[in-house]
Amino acid sequence: TLRDTPLVGQTLRSSNLRAEVGITVLGTWERGEFETARPETRLKADTILVLAGSEEQVNRYNQLLCPQQPVQEPVVILGGGRVGRSAGEALAERGMDYRIVELQADRIRDPEKYVHGDAAELEVLLAAGIKEAPAVLVTTHDDDVNIYLTIYCRRLRPNVQIISRARVDRNIASLHRAGADFVLSYASMGSNAIISLLARSNILMVAEGLDVFEVEVPTSLVGQTIAAADIRNQSGCSVVAIRQGDRATINPDPHMTLPGDAELILIGSVEDEERFLKEYVG
Repeated sequence: TLRDTPLVGQTLRSSNLRAEVGITVLGTWERGEFETARPETRLKADTILVLAGSEEQVNRYNQLLCPQQPVQEPVVILGGGRVGRSAGEALAERGMDYRIVELQADRIRDPEKYVHGDAAELEVLLAAGIKEAPAVLVTTHDDDVNIYLTIYCRRLRPNVQIISRARVDRNIASLHRAGADFVLSYASMGSNAIISLLARSNILMVAEGLDVFEVEVPTSLVGQTIAAADIRNQSGCSVVAIRQGDRATINPDPHMTLPGDAELILIGSVEDEERFLKEYVG
């Protein structure tokens, strides 16, 4: 999020990010809602920016607004099942500490990394370090429990980042309303992967309901510029890059003429993708 950065309270226009670091702000993400970025978009403390840029541009952005500060306190993981253990292993690979809260004693693998007890009890969460944790991962296999724990943790730590697991899609919105910043659903991730394989397409789910996808430049757009085609306003999708053969142009100039022998890499919601295909592909 933008908390504790000088961008809070500014508009996207006044932030001057593109001029300073060359990066493009595609949109904002707040509790499951993606909105296309506009010059007048107001940046708030809880705003998460969806950015597009080269590795060099992203590094400049991080140096300017996200100076590296080693995370000392452990991430709290609620649930010591397969998902919770995998999350802990992934954090350890990145050199980050963690504590897993688990009620079933037979699931405890490393006493130094586990806290035995019920995550719904304050004393247990305090023992796990909830008051200082940079993030909380809610990973139990019961969505109702995950909703309750998300509400509980949000009330204990209004500003902490919370990532929750959903077993069924219908609970995604409930988890966002409960206070989760991100929700990961097995159903959506699984169906996304299956569709990509069957269609042999390149689709990357950035977050629940937000995809990066690739299409050949439609005939209706060949010879036009991105600005003239008004792709963002007409469809809600943003052009992240243009690929020709082995070369990709990141953050293409809006006045660049679209070639016929290339692919567009776009980002947008499922509805935005459908609008793009209807508007430009037919």
